[in-house]
Amino acid sequence: MHLRTGPSLNIAATLRYAGTVPAKQTTGLRLYNTLTKKEEVFEPIKKGTVTMYTCGPTVYGRPHIGNYASFLMADLLRRWLEVSGYEVIHAKNITDVGHLLHDRDQGDDKVQKQAEREKLHPLEIARRYEQEFLEDERALNMLEPAYRPRASEYVKQMIVLVKKLLKNGHAYETDDGIYFSVESFPAYGALSGNTLENLSAGARIDVKEQKKHPADFALWKKCVGGNGAHILRWLFATGEVSTTEGEDPASGFPGWHIECSAMSSSLLGEQIDIHTGGEDNIFPHHECEIAQSEASSSRKPFVRHWVHRRRIQMGEEKMSKSLGNVLSLPDVIHEGFSPLDLRYYLLSVHYRTNLKFTMKGLDDAKKARRKIMEWMEEMGSKESEEGKESEEGVIARWHEKFFDAMNNDLNTPAALAVVFDFMTLSRLRKNDLDQSGLSAVKDIIEMIRHTFGCFEPEDMDVSAKVLELLTKRKEARQSKDYHLSDQLREEIRKEGYEVRDNGDEQELKKL
Repeated sequence: MHLRTGPSLNIAATLRYAGTVPAKQTTGLRLYNTLTKKEEVFEPIKKGTVTMYTCGPTVYGRPHIGNYASFLMADLLRRWLEVSGYEVIHAKNITDVGHLLHDRDQGDDKVQKQAEREKLHPLEIARRYEQEFLEDERALNMLEPAYRPRASEYVKQMIVLVKKLLKNGHAYETDDGIYFSVESFPAYGALSGNTLENLSAGARIDVKEQKKHPADFALWKKCVGGNGAHILRWLFATGEVSTTEGEDPASGFPGWHIECSAMSSSLLGEQIDIHTGGEDNIFPHHECEIAQSEASSSRKPFVRHWVHRRRIQMGEEKMSKSLGNVLSLPDVIHEGFSPLDLRYYLLSVHYRTNLKFTMKGLDDAKKARRKIMEWMEEMGSKESEEGKESEEGVIARWHEKFFDAMNNDLNTPAALAVVFDFMTLSRLRKNDLDQSGLSAVKDIIEMIRHTFGCFEPEDMDVSAKVLELLTKRKEARQSKDYHLSDQLREEIRKEGYEVRDNGDEQELKKL
């Protein structure tokens, strides 16, 4: 069973700017493909429709902002595809079973380990952190995918895949599980560069005597030995939930990698257009996905375009729960920032660039985002006057510049540079625009707003204290006590708001 939230929104068919896409674009969308190690012109399998799979979170704790960098990159790509006129059928999974510690084939399940710490059932832990993840996604204004499959609800489909791999000789059974034979798949290593010639038993691989090759990975783990304590288990013969306890080789649980292959093929087909994830997913997870998916199907390649987000660093180290240097979305909010400030910051850097996260960088992003929002508000309230000259031709060129920047492998820094230049131009000429010219400006604003997803007006939940300070300041201004007025302005600023005077009125904005 899976959660389907409705079809993807075809933005180009619904927004007013759909008719303003430049008739003659200089380039189509080019994306860097991790598999081929080069930029390629994107062409979907089915004209007008894109199938896209995103590796979602393992729900044993609240995701950190490094995780969200990857999810935001996928959201940006989906939004741009929609702006470009595609219908995007997007699936993003929830891993609630089978992801073992350190991504290995041995050890504790991450969800079960957290459940033991909190003395709860693994599914209680999974549902709690899944809810926190969904809350964070909504706060970051991520579009809802068409599908959110949970791994625990696709075990039968996983078993079908494993049995197919056993039958065609790509998998074999041992005392403790079923493993994929990497030597049976010559292309293993093409995505990551970790070819069989280069691989050796290292930190990420446990060498077991029963493995034919140290890089062979688990498709299914039996509830024997240390795995006998695994709570979430299924009968391999039928895929039904098992109620046994302790050691039972007839029951077990899926390996981490097989989950995404089963879910993506069940929902999107055996060949998909785009698969996204973080840089850390490339090996072993995505490398293993390719091997088992292509070994069980005649459709090759399994994925046409692999798109990965480079990691986020705190200082010189990657952001990682294991290193204890992570920030969650509530941490960012506690520091006085909006979730959409974080969204802007993470998207303002090209997705193939390592971002060294700093609070100063986040503060600069906050200020830049506010400048763009103020411009959008200013132009949105502008009305044209009779007798002005049309500027549609000039504006269309800026529209084309934005398209070219985004089509160049989602070059967001270049696209934002176009936005700031266009802000200057539109302000200089705003009093010279006729109705068609002003309408074209507003169309571009809507395109920018949907593409980046961080320029939405935010509702302000103003406290009673701030409202009282505003009232006192208004009275101080009316009595011409400007010294008190400035003091009250500073107090309001300390509460996280800026006051701007517009005649006799006070305009309140979030800092």
